[in-house]
Amino acid sequence: MPFLVLLPPSEGKAEAPEGAPVDLAGLSLPGLTGARERVLDALVELCRGGEDRAAEVLGLSKGLRGEVSRNAGLRTAGTLPAGELYTGVLYDALGLGKLDEDAYRRAERSLLVFSGLWGAVRIGDRIPAYRCSGGVKLPPLGALGAYWRRETAEVLPAEAAADSLVLDLRSSAYAASWAPAGELLPRTATVRVLQEKDGKRSVVSHFNKATKGRLVRDLLNSGAEPATPGELYELLTALGYTVEVAAEGTARKAWKLDVVVTELH
Repeated sequence: MPFLVLLPPSEGKAEAPEGAPVDLAGLSLPGLTGARERVLDALVELCRGGEDRAAEVLGLSKGLRGEVSRNAGLRTAGTLPAGELYTGVLYDALGLGKLDEDAYRRAERSLLVFSGLWGAVRIGDRIPAYRCSGGVKLPPLGALGAYWRRETAEVLPAEAAADSLVLDLRSSAYAASWAPAGELLPRTATVRVLQEKDGKRSVVSHFNKATKGRLVRDLLNSGAEPATPGELYELLTALGYTVEVAAEGTARKAWKLDVVVTELH
């Protein structure tokens, strides 16, 4: 089985052209269709009910108030493949559009993007631009992290993870949507990116996102399919990354790997 990479979405989205709207039944992970329908209904209803209330719930600044009307029209909005829709530092560094054919096919099989609205999607799934972060408490469904954690508990292990290595690169807001458990834990690795400068190490958002995007790109281009966190550690080291094992996994916890960078390439 190919490895599975869990990615966060991006707040920035490309402008989707006019065209056919989202087909929920046609998205990957069909076990999530009903759950997606409920979140979409709740988000559209919220945004049609008044800009002030919707902006408050979604945590939108004055400059982002236009996102409310965009959300209100999600049912008829045009779509793009998720791999083209999401923009930002991580996705720019990943450069899906620059991958060769073989690497892109691996990306289609291996990448899973988490979302407050859709739960999780593959990069080929066509979705409209939206604004709904994973930390939102969406009436009447409540906190979306907890909502999706319930909905994905059985679907993701069965429909996506199987016997794969799981590389979790999500931010905390989206890690709340699904936590690998049981037999998946010893095959799961989380990655923390540390910038080293003047002998000190720290987590820096830009370095974190850009390095994770570059790391995934290099994994896809390598053609390798590591099956365990140990094999992943060896592969990343061979690809030129400085990797340290912060914690080895057990039957009850995932592996933790630190990638140390001094500059971006």
